[in-house]
Amino acid sequence: MTCLLVCSIVGVATGSSWTVAGTIGIAMIGIGAGMGIPAGLTAGAVVSGAYFGDKMSPFSDTTNLAPAAAGTTLFAHIRHMSYTTGVSYIIAAVLYIIINFRYVSSADAVGESINEVLTALRDSFTISPLLITPVILIIVLIVFKIPAIPGLILNIVLGIFCAMVVQGMDVATVGNVLEYGVSSETGNAMLDELLSRGGLQGMMWTVSLILCALTFGGIMQASGMLGSLAAALLKLAKKSGSLILTTMLTALAVNVICGEQYLSIIITGNMYRDEYRKRGLAPQNLSRALEDCGTVTSPLIPWTTCAVTMSTYMGVATLTYLPFCFFNLINPVVAAIFGFTGFTIKKIEDVDPADIVD
Repeated sequence: MTCLLVCSIVGVATGSSWTVAGTIGIAMIGIGAGMGIPAGLTAGAVVSGAYFGDKMSPFSDTTNLAPAAAGTTLFAHIRHMSYTTGVSYIIAAVLYIIINFRYVSSADAVGESINEVLTALRDSFTISPLLITPVILIIVLIVFKIPAIPGLILNIVLGIFCAMVVQGMDVATVGNVLEYGVSSETGNAMLDELLSRGGLQGMMWTVSLILCALTFGGIMQASGMLGSLAAALLKLAKKSGSLILTTMLTALAVNVICGEQYLSIIITGNMYRDEYRKRGLAPQNLSRALEDCGTVTSPLIPWTTCAVTMSTYMGVATLTYLPFCFFNLINPVVAAIFGFTGFTIKKIEDVDPADIVD
C-alpha cells in the first residue's frame, strides 16, 4: 500500500510513469525483496501507482494528448476522468491492503535488511544531500513547463556534475556509464542487482521498438486500414455504452497491434471524435475512454514500449507483474460499467462550451 501511495504522489508530481518506475520503482523493488515480498507484486503496485499518477497529472504527455485528440480541454478531461480513475484506485488500494497482511515482516527483520543495504551504500558511494538536486530540478522544470529537451540536457549536466564532484568519477568513467550503464560491485547481491543497469545501450531496445511501432502505426493509419475497421465496429455500437466499449477495445487493439500508447490515443481519438459529436456526447467521454484503456493497458502488453520500459527498469518480466497491476486491470472494467449505466456520461449540452475545442 505504501508503494502504491508513494508512486502515485511522485507520478502526479512528475507526470511520467517511466520516471516513477526508473527511480522510486527500482528502490521499491529492492525494499520489497528485503522484506520477502515477491518482485511481481511490488512491481505491480509500482505500475499501478505510476499510471494513476500519470493519468491524473497535468504534466503527463498522455493526459495532454487524450483531450487534444478528443477535442476538449486538459482540466475538463482530468475532472471527468477522476470518476472512473478514483473508483478504480480505491478498489486497487483495498486489494493491496488485503494482500499486505500476507507479507507482514517483523520490525527486526526489516530493520536488519535496511541496515545491510545502507551499509553497502555508505561503503561504496559518497552519500550527500547534493545528490537529490537532479530529482528536485526535474520537478521544478516540469512545474514551470520548461521544454523537454533543454530540461533533460540540464538535468544530465547536473547528474554528471554530481558524479564527478560528489562521487569523484573521472570524465572517462562518466562517459562509460552514460553509454553502457553502471556495473555495481558493492558486495550486497540484492543491491548490485538493483544498481547494475542503465546507459544508452541499455535503452536501445526500447528506442528501436518505439521507432518500429510509430512506423507501423503510421502505415496503418495512412492506408485507411484502421478507418475501415472503425466503420465496421460503429455498426455494432448502437448506444452510448457500446460506443464507449468499442472505443476502449479499439484503443486496446491498437496497443496490441502497434505496441505504442501514443498511437493508441491519437488513432482511436481521430477514429471516433466525429461520432461522439454526432451522438451528442461530450468530448470528455471520448478522452476518458482513451485513457481508461489506451493508457493503462500499455504496460500490460509485453511488446509495447511501456511494458518493455517497465520491465527493463525494474528487472521484472511483464507477465510476472501483470496479475498484480490491480489499478490497470480494474480501470477499463469500471469505465465500461460507467458507460453502460450512463453514470457520469455527459451530453454536449451539459458541459461548459469553453471545454469543447474544435
